[in-house]
Amino acid sequence: MQDSEMLGMFQSRNEAVLTHVEKQFGSYCYTIAYNILGNEQDAEECVNDTWINLWNSIPPAAPDNFYAFTAAVTRNIAKNRWKAQHRQRRGGGEAAVALEELLGEPAAGDDVEREVDSHALGEALNAFLGTLSADHRKIFVQRYWYFCPVDDIAEDLGITKSKVTVTLMRTRKKLQDYLEKEGLL
Repeated sequence: MQDSEMLGMFQSRNEAVLTHVEKQFGSYCYTIAYNILGNEQDAEECVNDTWINLWNSIPPAAPDNFYAFTAAVTRNIAKNRWKAQHRQRRGGGEAAVALEELLGEPAAGDDVEREVDSHALGEALNAFLGTLSADHRKIFVQRYWYFCPVDDIAEDLGITKSKVTVTLMRTRKKLQDYLEKEGLL
């Protein structure tokens, strides 16, 4: 089923669309949630929450890319659940490992300064991603947006785990240099 058909069904409040969305995007959303949470039951609950969230947000939302919109909804739900579960403790899932790699420190709770600068940082990160080759960008996004394990990225791209690890290390260094140049670090 095409995105436009699904959006039309959402807008006309046809509940049958949820069956189509689950069939088309269910395993994709589950993978995103599982990579963040590291728990099957929590991932399944996030996927179910995704369908409810889509139902409640369309309309008024009318995304151009339904695939990306659905992924973002799932990711946000899973991240919020992860944060709630880890407020008092550290660790768990690929999210903690990936965030520690990227930030160079253990994943921490909310920080007011980070919230204030998040918009500028987001714009800088998007600009930085535009400077990367398609392969390096895909590796970076899979690891730090979808929290995919290094082994899965290597398998998905048909490259060695070592190549993924080295690419991530070099890309993090380039990102650090870029952010320092932009005055964000």
